[in-house]
Amino acid sequence: MTTPDVQVVHNAAARRFETTVEGQHARADYQLDDGVMRIVHTGVPRALEGRGIAAALVRAALEHARAQGLRVEPVCPYVASYMRKHPGTLDLLAPGIVLR
Repeated sequence: MTTPDVQVVHNAAARRFETTVEGQHARADYQLDDGVMRIVHTGVPRALEGRGIAAALVRAALEHARAQGLRVEPVCPYVASYMRKHPGTLDLLAPGIVLR
């Protein structure tokens, strides 16, 4: 089951993209350094897994990076996996970053 209508909010002060589904919070945390957005953690409560929520968070983060002219370093393994599965995002990779 997927949740296509997840409303993701960019909480710039906390440096994360977040959403609340069924009263539970999910987030993708990032750090900014010299034009590079390092996405360091994606967290979705176990009860919400498998519904496309992590993908919605990562998609919002990558869209933000693109709009702001940022490069991306996917520290979080989920983000790296998402980018491998969506080759249209690979141009966002920071110089020297290779996905394994």
